[in-house]
Amino acid sequence: MEFYHFTEFAWPYLPPDDEFTSMRVSLPSGVYDPTIGSDWYNMCLDQHVLADELGINCMINEHHQTATCLNSAAPLSVAILARQTKKARLCILGNPAANLRDPVRNAEEMAMIDNISHGRLECGFVRGVPYELFGSNCNPTETSPRLWESIALMQKAWTTHDGPFNYEGRWVHKRQVNVWPRPYQEPHMPIWMTGGSDVNHATRSVENGFTFTMFLTPTESMKKMFTAVRANLKKKGLPKPADDLFAFMPLVAVGETEEEALKFIKQVFWYVTNNKAEPQFRAPPGYVESQLYANFLSGKFSGGRTDAIRTKGMDYFRENGVAVYGTPDQVVAQLKKMYKQIGGFGNLIAMLHSGDMPYKNVAKSMTLFAKEVVPQLKDMGTVSSKVGMLKDRGRPVPAAKFKGRTDALEAARAKTGVEVRSPKKTRKRAA
Repeated sequence: MEFYHFTEFAWPYLPPDDEFTSMRVSLPSGVYDPTIGSDWYNMCLDQHVLADELGINCMINEHHQTATCLNSAAPLSVAILARQTKKARLCILGNPAANLRDPVRNAEEMAMIDNISHGRLECGFVRGVPYELFGSNCNPTETSPRLWESIALMQKAWTTHDGPFNYEGRWVHKRQVNVWPRPYQEPHMPIWMTGGSDVNHATRSVENGFTFTMFLTPTESMKKMFTAVRANLKKKGLPKPADDLFAFMPLVAVGETEEEALKFIKQVFWYVTNNKAEPQFRAPPGYVESQLYANFLSGKFSGGRTDAIRTKGMDYFRENGVAVYGTPDQVVAQLKKMYKQIGGFGNLIAMLHSGDMPYKNVAKSMTLFAKEVVPQLKDMGTVSSKVGMLKDRGRPVPAAKFKGRTDALEAARAKTGVEVRSPKKTRKRAA
């Protein structure tokens, strides 16, 4: 099993709650203070440098026009970490390909980062949250097919090494596509996708050999999704997917005592309790299926996690697996139980920081997580024996056979018959 540290780079210095109605789309940028914010950016990046030093990986996401996430250009943050870190896998989750007008530029950025990091990039793509459709001026009904078309073009650009090609798609039209540099990893970086309720989207992701990820999802909902995906793939006559093709992200806090862990998780929960948005931004027509949209309009569904935490409290989220917290042994027990309930997963993205949680607190929680939780879980699960589409991946193999993600990928590439370039263990300054 692989482990990733995550912070959303949230801006916690908000006006009084009764002075604004939404953290997303319409909150004036005057609320942001560059004098404080410049240090805040570097503090969040320092967390990922610490993660690398502790032996865990890094996940960076991207959002726009919101105080919930200052990472409005995730490739910049990942590029910085590609240079500052040494061993961590760097997962960008992700590139909002459906809202980008130029997938080729995105392909170039990812290839550059893969080279700077010597092949440590995990390249994720997202459809984009509904709030961001207003600023991007995209049609909600088109974002899913746009996403898939953009990814297909980028994959072709990464793997075409014999000169330019032209591309005529439904939305994208390109001449002389010839991406420099080509990726460090062959045939290209591992690809990740996110999703919520669309089983067909999740199935298609895993069928393509992409790691499918769910965020802040109750255990029973994840079990339902992952089970449905595995059943769909079996019906198609495809091999059983390895655990490394499934991932999820809970809120995580580890303390020396349960009381300390509760203190930490309440600080991380700032993200849920403060993440408010006006109704018109939550579900633009065409973004979700008709029944869910009807429930939203009728008031049957309003604020999801935010409403639940305000009415049911912290224990509700612990019981449902959205929050994982406690002493190291308690966290290990919770994750082992979830692994069994869900039917297996190979990647845990731990959201260990949010809001105004002090660096010293996240550093302590992260250190306990890395040193006392990860060693007890890292050999769990299975990994793919080859790279590529699921149909070509063969039978899953135990993760315990390898030293980690990079080692497993090198073995899979060698078995697939593609060139293996190992990340350099040390980097010296150019003479």
